[in-house]
Amino acid sequence: MNMRSTSTRRAMRSGAEWLACATPEIQQAFLNDLGENEILALPYLFEFWAFDHQMPPKGDWRSWVIMGGRGAGKTRAGAEWVRSEVEGSRPKDMGRSRRVALVGETIEQAREVMVFGESGILACSPPDRRPEWQATRKRLVWPNGAVAQLFSAHDPESLRGPQFDAAWVDELAKWKKGQEAWDMLQFGLRLGDNPRQCVTTTPKNVPVLKDLLANSTTVTTSAPTEANRAYLAASFLDEVRARYAGTRLGRQELDGVLLEDAEGALWNSKMLQDLQVEAGEEFSRVVVAIDPPVTGHKGSDECGIVVVGANCEGNPSDWHAVVLRDATVSAASPAAWARVAIAMMEEYGADRLVAEVNQGGDMVESVIRQIDPLVPYRSVHASKGKIARAEPVAALYEQGRVRHLRGLRVLEDQMCLMTTRGFMGKDSPDRVDALVWALHELMIEPAAKWRRPRVRNL
Repeated sequence: MNMRSTSTRRAMRSGAEWLACATPEIQQAFLNDLGENEILALPYLFEFWAFDHQMPPKGDWRSWVIMGGRGAGKTRAGAEWVRSEVEGSRPKDMGRSRRVALVGETIEQAREVMVFGESGILACSPPDRRPEWQATRKRLVWPNGAVAQLFSAHDPESLRGPQFDAAWVDELAKWKKGQEAWDMLQFGLRLGDNPRQCVTTTPKNVPVLKDLLANSTTVTTSAPTEANRAYLAASFLDEVRARYAGTRLGRQELDGVLLEDAEGALWNSKMLQDLQVEAGEEFSRVVVAIDPPVTGHKGSDECGIVVVGANCEGNPSDWHAVVLRDATVSAASPAAWARVAIAMMEEYGADRLVAEVNQGGDMVESVIRQIDPLVPYRSVHASKGKIARAEPVAALYEQGRVRHLRGLRVLEDQMCLMTTRGFMGKDSPDRVDALVWALHELMIEPAAKWRRPRVRNL
């Protein structure tokens, strides 16, 4: 049977996932159908083993960006893409590309990861197509004459002069001279009818990557670390999940998500990441703040519900707070969000429930009292705009006086879209509004009263 038989075509469509899920009898029958040469070739048929995010997208594109978490299989995808570009049907046949640039952050990283790494080009290449490494010239040469040259992003000028019809760029978002090196590479990518490049990177909020993603000729695939769990140590996954799950760093390094900060944002990703703390502190006061929606149907805004604890003893400059929980609910009826808010009061032993009533008026308190008539409750009215209310809260963060427990990523994403020009996200920043009311109640208003001079009777 050749590799185009019915059973093999079926396996190629579903790949290793189909084979892994098959019964032992089907697995054995599949392998028995293969000849000796086909069994030897099977490990090198990447289309069979690859995940969807590792396969080049269809269509007319110039740049393919693979964004993924640590260990998601980005390097293997890049190495296999280079193979697909330079290899022909037979070892001496030419492929689509003949001159390839391999650009890493440094020459050492390009060599150790892209060429000699466990998922690098040499490890992925079958014996009859394996390129020769020419150390003195820092290049790979294939049996068909194709050449891949290594370059360091630390030396953008080294890319001035050479020309290519393909390029593999690794960890673009880490490059210290990212824009300069990237620009020099683009000038050199000019051979052939349609030169292309593959970019494998962990996402970071840097201009060179953001500009590339915004380009109309760029296509993107992404995957979290978990997508490649079959090839990762279980202890590694357990450790990184326990340490980074729910954090912004975890979203970037494990989920492969590009966390953007809006221009003029009151909060930014690095600030919020640096303010992560573990649970365990006791507080002198805890409040639950809610920002209720106007209505309670499927199309209504979220009801922001945030729990914050604070220690406010002594001089206000020594006060600090910790955001404990984002319990925001979506498309809930007034009774539903009121029950969640009161449940948070009970769970955290909160001293007071604070609710904005600009939109709901007396209805907000009425709904809450129906659930718990004795709940300590305070209504607040927004006399200032959202940004004016948020700015003094942002100042507390800049002073390092507000910290976050892990697991608040949705709230933090919304915070990074609050700018001096307004909220840059969709819908309404209900989570941030609730957070702002909580910190006004715990720290800003009490501090203002503490500092207010007393008038003495003469």
